[in-house]
Amino acid sequence: SDDFCPGGSIYPNLKESSLFLYPNQDVYFPPCKRYRISAPFVFAGGKFEQKKPSIEVLPDECLFEIFRRLPGGQERSTCACVSKRWLTLVSNIRRDEISDNKNPQASDLEHENTDKRGGVSSEDVDSDVEGDGYLSRSLDGKKATDIRLASIAVGTASRGGLGKLFIRGSKSRHGVTTVGLRAISRGCPSLRVLSLWNLSSVGDEGLCEIANGCHQLEKLDLCHCPPITDKSLLAVAKGCPNLTDLTIEGCANIGNEGLQAIARSCPNLKSVSIKDCPLVGDQGVASLLSSASYSLTKVKLQALNITDVSLAVIGHYGKAVTDLSLTSLPNVSEKGFWVMGNGHGLQKLKSFTVTSCRGATDSGLEAVGKGCPNLKQLCLSKCPFLSDQGLSSLAKAAGSLECLQLEECHRISQFGFFCSLINCGAKLKVISFANCLGIKDLNSGLPPLSPCESLTSLSIHNCPGFGDASLFALGKLCPQLQHVELCGLHGITDAGVLPLLESCEAGLLKVNLSGCVNLSDKVVQTISNLHGWTLELLNLDGCKISDASLVAIAENCQLLTDLDISKCTITDSGIAALAHFNSINLQILSVSGCSMVSDKSLPSLGKLGETLLGLNLQQCKAISSRAVELLTEQLWRFPSSGMICYYFLSLKMGVGFFMAEFP
Repeated sequence: SDDFCPGGSIYPNLKESSLFLYPNQDVYFPPCKRYRISAPFVFAGGKFEQKKPSIEVLPDECLFEIFRRLPGGQERSTCACVSKRWLTLVSNIRRDEISDNKNPQASDLEHENTDKRGGVSSEDVDSDVEGDGYLSRSLDGKKATDIRLASIAVGTASRGGLGKLFIRGSKSRHGVTTVGLRAISRGCPSLRVLSLWNLSSVGDEGLCEIANGCHQLEKLDLCHCPPITDKSLLAVAKGCPNLTDLTIEGCANIGNEGLQAIARSCPNLKSVSIKDCPLVGDQGVASLLSSASYSLTKVKLQALNITDVSLAVIGHYGKAVTDLSLTSLPNVSEKGFWVMGNGHGLQKLKSFTVTSCRGATDSGLEAVGKGCPNLKQLCLSKCPFLSDQGLSSLAKAAGSLECLQLEECHRISQFGFFCSLINCGAKLKVISFANCLGIKDLNSGLPPLSPCESLTSLSIHNCPGFGDASLFALGKLCPQLQHVELCGLHGITDAGVLPLLESCEAGLLKVNLSGCVNLSDKVVQTISNLHGWTLELLNLDGCKISDASLVAIAENCQLLTDLDISKCTITDSGIAALAHFNSINLQILSVSGCSMVSDKSLPSLGKLGETLLGLNLQQCKAISSRAVELLTEQLWRFPSSGMICYYFLSLKMGVGFFMAEFP
């Protein structure tokens, strides 16, 4: 009679044990959803201990909502320093997701203080600064990781905004991925310049994040990023219409489709550089040139599978192009250069560089010279089919030419050199020939010619046939030289250099005679006597000079700041002569390979160190490591130097010591 339910259990199925709280009791609890509850106590060591509360138990969604409601960027930056998890959450907050809800009392107090000051509030200042994007950051090698990018995205948001980002990756497995670029895209909408180098883990997804979040992007540099395809350029074209500068190098999966999209959507494109992209052809290049005909000023094409069609488009549509560089284009023929020159579109071209192009022949380059009336700088390198006649015709056609540079053009002889010098007109200022093996010394003198009064800079590098007769003729033709570089010319002697030095009426500023092993003290004494009042740089590396030259330099060259006497037969007496005259104020001094300079020069070098910014003592085997240490300590004592010193010791290479000045 005491049973709660006489007659048995109210549940027909006795196996449903989960419906009972305790055995032998008919108390019903219907099944319900189980919730995860963190108990305030934990059982440890045989007893219950109170558990300390932690915000880490909150899920990411809750933390994200908390972080985006923080009042300012400084608070979010502080939270990001707690852990990698918090850094990741904070870096994924977009600018438009930041809540603008503020404490009413704090807001009223801020407005009241603003009214009293009669100025703008701190919030207004911060909002203006964050949008400027004047900060620059660079990550190189193992430092290029997603964590560092997330830190940059959070840290720069409240300190002016990130404007330029340069990332040079490495082979590390912890390198930059899509996660890092996503953080940049969400936290740095003010980004204007992005450079990605050697990033094998960054693909289309990462660059698409940048395109979707950084709409102010103006300059994009993609070098050796193989996973990136045309899909990335399509996204950039859609999201970054203000793009003005595009550089693509070593991206094998980028082709014509991506360039065509850029051409359609980026009307302000000013500079394009494409190198070593096998999928890029005439269609992509033609689209860029034709769409940006009135804005594109710089074009650089290297190692591409383009043909004469691209050069024809450049010649017709390059109405705003001022700088053009063509390198290693095997499929471009003489016809391409001829058509480009006769297209009459390169009227504003000022600088033209051609390297390793078989189509750069006499007739092709002459057509370019005639079709570019404002051409001022011409650089021709490794042009095997350019002859003396072609160079002479080109120089005559380019009447505005100011700078002519030739390198490894072996069909050019001394006839082409002097004809280009004479035919370039009255505006030529700089002429440079390097590694041109076809140049031989003059067998006879030149007929009477009018001097080239405009030429101020002459540079001849490693042309073994250049000799004294050619220098003698140059002395008569170029009386206004200020910069002279005669490097690696084993055939010249004092007899050829002295007339050239004596004919320079304006006063030489820079003289480089490195590698001219047959020049002696007489040349240096002439330079010091005639041009010491203007000379600023003198390089005598490898010349046969002695201490007498240093005495002449110290007495006459008061404006000299850079002196290189490496591998010369000078001694401690010569260094002492330099230090004895207080009128000389050298900033750079190199005595590398001077075996007769010893520890006795330590006091003299210390005195010269009062003005030196750089000192090179490599391969000075007579100088001990102890002397270098003493010199280091002495130079550190100069209060006005403001230098950071570096030195290294090597048993085989000798002793070296360098200084670098930082602002």
